[in-house]
Amino acid sequence: MAFLYETHLHTSQSSACAFSPGRDYIRRYQDLGYSGIFITDHFYRGNSAVNRRLPWPEWVKQFCRGYEDAWEEGVRRGLDVFFGWEETFQGDDYLVYGLDGEWLIKHPESASWTRREQFRQVRAAGGCVVQAHPFRQHYYISRIHLSPLVDAVEAGNAGNHEASYDALALVYARTLGLPVTAGSDIHSAEDVREDSSFGIYLEKKLDTAADYVQTLRQGAIERLRVSPGRFTFRGDEEIILPVDIRDENDLSTGRDLWDFLNICR
Repeated sequence: MAFLYETHLHTSQSSACAFSPGRDYIRRYQDLGYSGIFITDHFYRGNSAVNRRLPWPEWVKQFCRGYEDAWEEGVRRGLDVFFGWEETFQGDDYLVYGLDGEWLIKHPESASWTRREQFRQVRAAGGCVVQAHPFRQHYYISRIHLSPLVDAVEAGNAGNHEASYDALALVYARTLGLPVTAGSDIHSAEDVREDSSFGIYLEKKLDTAADYVQTLRQGAIERLRVSPGRFTFRGDEEIILPVDIRDENDLSTGRDLWDFLNICR
């Protein structure tokens, strides 16, 4: 038996771009056979719905509302709900797992971390970092930033308009030698459908978010749930935006993308 999990989900309580409260997702994911979901609302520098003028402890409490709403409904209906968040830097986004709201309250500096600080501090606290949809090209993104300061790469993202973004993300993860994940990047419960909901399959059931961290670090994801043909790499994928490939010190390397990926163009 395999256990299916959603790894990338936004609620209207905490993400300004979302349309559904956390509780509205529970029954829909249960109907599709999911064992659990991760709430990953937009964090402080992302598209957060929480007023940044609030004192930090109150900001965190408000930020956790979407998760808590989903968790309460999950307990009532029997679906596991886990906490995470999605932080933004220069249009590049990172999913953080394994830490909780109480930890955030004690670490207000998390709102101003660099990519390097985020990776080091999250890992030191027992969490993990996953770069979300690294090759997404959209109106709010001026440059693609690729950072090795992660534990894994989100290769499958149902929110990507072009499947080629996912195909490139898979090649990129293999270049770095990192595990891959998949998630729906969902913003509305109405979009939870059989043909468009992504996720990961695991051999063992998760009891805590820390279990997921260990699963990622051990490379123990059984397989990904993505739509057919999502990872088909044709070789003619077009990247219109400039690409910034960074190093372990979070400095730009100036490397050419296709040379870095060892792809002839």
